[in-house]
Amino acid sequence: MTPSTPSTGRTAASLIEARSIDWIPERERHGKVWHQAPLWFLGNFQYFSIPIGFIGPSLGLGLGWTVLASVLGIGVGTVFMAFHASQGPTMGLPQLIQSRAQFGYRGVIVPLLATLFTYMAFNVADTVLLSEGLNSAFGWAPVAIAVLATLAGVGLAIFGHDWLHKAFRLLLYVSLPIMAVLTVGVILGAAGGSWDASQYGFSWQAFMAQFAACAAYNITYAPYVSDYSRYLPTTTPARSVISAVFFGASSSAIWLIILGAWLSIALGATDGLAGLQLAGNTIAAPLGDAAALLSALALVATMGMNAYGGMLTVLTTIDSIRPIRPRTTARVVTILVLAVAWYAIAASISSGSVDTVFSALTLMLYILVPWTATNLADFFLVRKGHYAIEDLFAPSGIYGVWGWRGLTAFGVGLAAEVPFMVLPTIGGWSYVGPVASALGEVDIAWLVGLAVTSAVYLLLSRSLDHAAEDAERRRSDAHLGVTPTD
Repeated sequence: MTPSTPSTGRTAASLIEARSIDWIPERERHGKVWHQAPLWFLGNFQYFSIPIGFIGPSLGLGLGWTVLASVLGIGVGTVFMAFHASQGPTMGLPQLIQSRAQFGYRGVIVPLLATLFTYMAFNVADTVLLSEGLNSAFGWAPVAIAVLATLAGVGLAIFGHDWLHKAFRLLLYVSLPIMAVLTVGVILGAAGGSWDASQYGFSWQAFMAQFAACAAYNITYAPYVSDYSRYLPTTTPARSVISAVFFGASSSAIWLIILGAWLSIALGATDGLAGLQLAGNTIAAPLGDAAALLSALALVATMGMNAYGGMLTVLTTIDSIRPIRPRTTARVVTILVLAVAWYAIAASISSGSVDTVFSALTLMLYILVPWTATNLADFFLVRKGHYAIEDLFAPSGIYGVWGWRGLTAFGVGLAAEVPFMVLPTIGGWSYVGPVASALGEVDIAWLVGLAVTSAVYLLLSRSLDHAAEDAERRRSDAHLGVTPTD
């Protein structure tokens, strides 16, 4: 396919977004920086965030230590996420198309499969959380909840970029004041609750588990955060995008994760939605009912975001095998197939919400860290944001079919993580690496993967022919009518 088509970005009759994995020309860059903060604020201002606060306490970590681990973990994870967001205005492309520069036209299938796992894992976990949570809170039938949530997520994903932004802002405006009142009530002691401090304390294993889960939470947004900033004008300052995304994604996550930790320790909650309902209704009924319902709706909207990103990933994978020009029908069919798959997997899961969340986040972190390290090192340190857009859509382009540097760095980084891994029990199977075992099962695998992948990629990239790439980039920019950046 070519990087651009004469479409206007949406069909006149249906208002369904017409773009998918193609390049967004400047005339269609209608996004606004301020939209980024509410989008990513609500992206974490939902039910999934609350059980993350259960992880540390479930391992005996005290409230203060859980708060510290959560703030540090979210801070670290959001840095990576926010820097990826700044790539959207520069490139005007979905995140994984841009990764062809590091992994090659077909080599990008490797991180594509890892990313698709992330989208599916999130929506499987979301479906399980919603089914369990709304059943506990309101007694609603789990199967009906799963079906309705899946259909709603599918609808948002089909309508696309602009409608996702609008839905997120609307839900944020409604839910923010309710959650603010509930939180103030908790702080003032109106929600009740008490705990035996002797049951909680500090251990490095629990602290690092909480830290890693929180870091993973926002790192897992990295493969698709620029999908929602790619409609911003190319003149958008990178610092503005980074700041907006960092503030939005970190503040809401920290808020609800800390609230989740309190619900777990003070109220003994084992389900985040039921705990939220109990706390709110204790303060003033039906405050808890409203907070629980809105939190669930926000999670449904996030399922739409995951389905949209999954669609882009699948279409990019197909295009990497055989160039295509995806139309609306292809987008809709892809989303429907993904929905059937995640619903079927979710229906087969019987583990509790905390186990589901922790297992999903741990696996996603291990897999995505080598990709994010490679991509950010390339964008900010090696090629410094300068790419030949047309060559990203051509197997014969300057980036090649198989990007051996990126693939090698990814593979070495992933392998380096294995001795340090602490995999939670999944289907009756678990794994603790030999080094992790010697460290008392303290999980630092993702930090090792981050350092090793970055070092390997930077070392291998020293042999790049930057002069040839710059010449090709200038040719591509001239053909597309892009104003040179240097």
